[in-house]
Amino acid sequence: MNGIIPLYKERGLTSFDCVAKLRHILHTKKVGHSGTLDPGVDGVLPICIGSATKVVPYLMASGKVYRGQVTLGFATTTEDLEGDEVARQALTRPFTAAELQAAAAHLTGTIQQTPPMYSAVKVHGRKLYEYARAGETVERPTRTITVTAFTLKDAGSFDAATGTQTIDFEVSCSKGTYVRTLAVDLGRQLQVPAVMASLTRLKSGGFTLDQAVTLDQVAAAMADDDLTTVLRPIDYALQDYPHVALSEKLWGLVKNGVFLSPAELSVDPNTVVKVALSYQGETKCLYQWSTEKQQYKPLKMFAVD
Repeated sequence: MNGIIPLYKERGLTSFDCVAKLRHILHTKKVGHSGTLDPGVDGVLPICIGSATKVVPYLMASGKVYRGQVTLGFATTTEDLEGDEVARQALTRPFTAAELQAAAAHLTGTIQQTPPMYSAVKVHGRKLYEYARAGETVERPTRTITVTAFTLKDAGSFDAATGTQTIDFEVSCSKGTYVRTLAVDLGRQLQVPAVMASLTRLKSGGFTLDQAVTLDQVAAAMADDDLTTVLRPIDYALQDYPHVALSEKLWGLVKNGVFLSPAELSVDPNTVVKVALSYQGETKCLYQWSTEKQQYKPLKMFAVD
């Protein structure tokens, strides 16, 4: 049982809850997720089963797409609606679409981001949320992220009674991006408190929301002894790499870790740095060009049989 399940994570469940439930459903311990989703967030959560757990880093490296809402006018401890309110500044008028887009433009491209206190980022061996829950503060390291697109859907809706404005958005970003912090930073650009009001992950690991399956669907497939409807091959995590099909002779060398020449793989090292190698239709490993050795060497083995 090896492959990737593009799970639809419901709100209210942690990513670990999903892993635990799948271990029970599939009767296997070798289950791992590719990128945590907060309990209040729903959407695509690729889950790796069996030897597919080896491709988790490659799934996590792929870009992600989210759809959500940001509310301007107040802020919380957790930067979403799960936390306690810590600031409020009633808006006297709604921001225009032009003002909002100008603010979003400052948060697009390669930027620096400081992760929220309520996050699993570790500082001095402890997770930030452990400091936060203990009422302690600690200096948080900034990280470099890439926001490919941060699109706001017009000016949203304005509530004069509460002095808040809620805007729909869609964001495409790199791994390690905290979208709730992006929402807060949007408010900071506008000089008002802000909070992420809702979030759905539309794409992750190359899987889209319409490809995602529920825990109930996985359980039904397991009961029918037919996981082909929910389990995708390991190769889904490696779609960005050139692929080479190996002969029986080359596969005999590869599974023993032998280096290969560009001629043996029929690839040009000037354009192909990493290559996925398959045998009999199954991707077995990744090889990487070594300038020192002037050969392709093993980078990651996924299966040796």
